[in-house]
Amino acid sequence: MLTLGNIVFYADDPQRLSHFWADVFGYPHMGFDGPLRDQLLAAGLSDADLATRGLAEDPAGHGPRLFFHHADGTKAGRNRLHLDITIARDGEGTHEERLDAEKDRLVALGASVVRLVDQQWGPWPEHYYQMRDPEGNEFCLQ
Repeated sequence: MLTLGNIVFYADDPQRLSHFWADVFGYPHMGFDGPLRDQLLAAGLSDADLATRGLAEDPAGHGPRLFFHHADGTKAGRNRLHLDITIARDGEGTHEERLDAEKDRLVALGASVVRLVDQQWGPWPEHYYQMRDPEGNEFCLQ
């Protein structure tokens, strides 16, 4: 049986982008320090290597683990893969009000809105925001 290990992003600023995504999911900001740093350095990595990477990880181990690696060039075109982020199904206000509030929170963190999609796909309604993270990676907020 296989499990998903990391979702990997190539980034211009891996640590900054890891902090953005940590904030999206409510994870603490992580760095390669303490015992983890010692372990990585003992394995042959350098401080320069660590400076070109970032990590966003759920401390409880339930949410996705996101790894960020320095890109060797600028992003061009659309992603071939994107994340769909789903808001909580319960809470105060209507689903649309909670969706808009979450969209506003992500914009305050540095995301941008591409467009609001409100349509039918066969029998299924689609109502979500197509967005970009601070480095232009597309994702959807539904």
